[in-house]
Amino acid sequence: MRIGLSGGSSTADRAIEQAKQAESEGFSSLWFAGATGGDPLVQMALAGRATNSIELGTSVLQTYTCHPALQASRLKAVASAIGRPATLGIGPSHQMVVERLGFSYEHVGQHIESYLATLGPLLGGEIPVLVAALGPILLRVAGEHADGTILWMANAQAVSSHVAPRITRAASRSGRPAPRIVVGLPVAVHDDIVEARTAAAEQFSAYGTLPNYQRILEHGGVESPAEAAIVGDEAEVERQIGRLFDAGATDVWAAPFVVGADRSQSRNRTRALLAELAKR
Repeated sequence: MRIGLSGGSSTADRAIEQAKQAESEGFSSLWFAGATGGDPLVQMALAGRATNSIELGTSVLQTYTCHPALQASRLKAVASAIGRPATLGIGPSHQMVVERLGFSYEHVGQHIESYLATLGPLLGGEIPVLVAALGPILLRVAGEHADGTILWMANAQAVSSHVAPRITRAASRSGRPAPRIVVGLPVAVHDDIVEARTAAAEQFSAYGTLPNYQRILEHGGVESPAEAAIVGDEAEVERQIGRLFDAGATDVWAAPFVVGADRSQSRNRTRALLAELAKR
């Protein structure tokens, strides 16, 4: 199974050790959030120099705040530094965030389409590009102009009924290969499901206030990030991750979260199962 983890840390040294450990445990990828260490590409470059093959990608870099020419230059510099391609996950962020920075969020689909039209030739096919596409327009754009999508808060139902059909159809009509669908969700292995969902609600509720995530949660038939989270004992979490792949995911980006007073035990239990699944 292609299973990756969230990458990056508060310090560069910790990010390097994290990447080395993830690679040694058999994880396929690490995904660095846009705010990691101020600039995720710095930690990605350092992590890449300390590893050999694990995929390093962004999840995601904002488009409005960085011209595509600069974006391409930065990613090519990282790829050169680490000796292998990095994966560029980009997205338009959220209306409230973009407008606070002084940009217009109107015609966001056209914005991403134009961005990819400039970015693609500059990358020359050397660096995979994934789009944070949750709605119909961006899924079409991602299928037609990118290598796939990287998702957050899309459960198996949302992937099978909404994401996979739309992006796959768009890619097929454009004569492109089948797209990657990287599915990111919080994960915790814990026997008490109610306690686990309560912890998820405390840690991830902010995502439920944003319209883009509200819509993808609705496609998944759930009302909150806590309901979308993957929780349960080992067998249940394995079953739910399997459902994601059955739904059309090509990769699962697991974001482990802790439940209960013994944070170390909780973290280790979840990671142990994910590492076991990553080796299959």
